[in-house]
Amino acid sequence: MVFKSMMSSTKIFVLVLLCMQNTMFTVLRRYSQGVLKEIYSKYEVLLVGELIKFVYSAYKISSELSQGEKAVPKLRYLLKRSSKMAVLACIYGAMNILSFVALRNISAGMFTVFAQLKILTTATCSSVMLNRSYSMTKWRALISLMMGVLLFSEPIWNRDDNSKNPEGGNVMLGTAAVLIEVTLSGFASIYFEKVIKTDPEQLGIWERNYQLAFGSIPIYVMFMFWEDGGVAGYFGGWSVVAGILALLGAAGGMLVALSIKHGDSILKTLATTGAIVLSAALDHYLLGGPLTNIMCIAGVIVVISICNYTFDMSPPEAPLQTEPKNDKPDEEIALTKASVKF
Repeated sequence: MVFKSMMSSTKIFVLVLLCMQNTMFTVLRRYSQGVLKEIYSKYEVLLVGELIKFVYSAYKISSELSQGEKAVPKLRYLLKRSSKMAVLACIYGAMNILSFVALRNISAGMFTVFAQLKILTTATCSSVMLNRSYSMTKWRALISLMMGVLLFSEPIWNRDDNSKNPEGGNVMLGTAAVLIEVTLSGFASIYFEKVIKTDPEQLGIWERNYQLAFGSIPIYVMFMFWEDGGVAGYFGGWSVVAGILALLGAAGGMLVALSIKHGDSILKTLATTGAIVLSAALDHYLLGGPLTNIMCIAGVIVVISICNYTFDMSPPEAPLQTEPKNDKPDEEIALTKASVKF
């Protein structure tokens, strides 16, 4: 009981840290690009974050080696065995491309609406890939959470300038792209969880972060060259705020892995969703962002939905089982019972 309580406390602590990291990252990025009007490339920030994660993970792996074990062979071995994390990095890269294609063909409002389906795709992939069964209370909580987040983002999708599709855009192509992107998002979350918890090698969090960063670095380098350095050129427009964002991005990657190890992908989604509400409140009070009555009501719905899911104690519904068919006639059954009794 004490161990279970300790694990529960660790899980809550990690999820709270993840929520705070997402909140700080969102508000700081809003301050950097919305107030200071900094024009650095977001892919460069992500690249630097992955480099930080790669170096720090390598340091942690080296510092935790057993006596007589050398760091270089260990790190080289992990890179050779990083194919599963390379798949995940490629999925993240594909999601970035699909988001770009979607926003070129549909409005930002439509994209925001469809993006909320990530909550349900994660739960569905969890049921299919991990054979998990969720109670009806949890499913209702996830649906109300999705609707709450959708209402909370009303200032984005209900604006006139965001409701118009880009000129010359293909709505069918853009819709297909965003639907594939949200499906991949759910799949990637559960795939990562499955690798962490069920892979026969059972590598630690630092090893998995080291492998994932190694696979992600070439992806972001490719995006950086594709963007041609952005408006400010390669590594132009950087500031102290941009450096802090890179550090927060690296911390976020490690916290996601920890949250999945000590919890699961759904709880990780709840933490990041709660960060949307918290960051919007801070954005309003610190940076003058919007906070309408509808957003306040939606925020309450989000908080209630998270509590309904987290504190639901009802057992999952068991699958229906049919009784085995008995082909014996009644007389034979009666004789069998009589002989057993005798």
